[in-house]
Amino acid sequence: MLEDGKPQSIVAFAAVASFDFRWLRTLSWLIYLVNLGLLVLTLVIGITINGAQRWILVAGLLVLAVAAGLALARWAVWVTSEFAITNRRVLIKVGIVSRHSVELLLTKVEGVGVDQALVGRLLGYGTIVVTGTGGTREAFERIAHPLRFRTEVQSRVPA
Repeated sequence: MLEDGKPQSIVAFAAVASFDFRWLRTLSWLIYLVNLGLLVLTLVIGITINGAQRWILVAGLLVLAVAAGLALARWAVWVTSEFAITNRRVLIKVGIVSRHSVELLLTKVEGVGVDQALVGRLLGYGTIVVTGTGGTREAFERIAHPLRFRTEVQSRVPA
């Protein structure tokens, strides 16, 4: 056995290196809401614990301010996102500072895929993947009503 806990660090490194963290994105909103609920609970209950009223209140308000800033940034991206389906094209524009946009002719759209996790299905959002001819695949995450978008594209694509 190696000294100074090196076997444990090797095992921990191997576990972290082989872990696929991409699935955590599907749980991000649930994790966020749980943490926000715990924060509110801490603000309500934690004010009178051991006389540390100011510290807990200030820390709680600081975390709330950061959470509000992050929520505001996400809301701004959501509000400025544009999705349009005309009789000739599919237009998608997402982002504020860095802009991701796609414009495909309807005749060049091979398919629109929708990925929704459980939380996305409950809250009505998901990821759409627009596939064009030639293998062009464009994914757009956290889109409201992705099934409605797919239905609209499919109804306008010429048979």
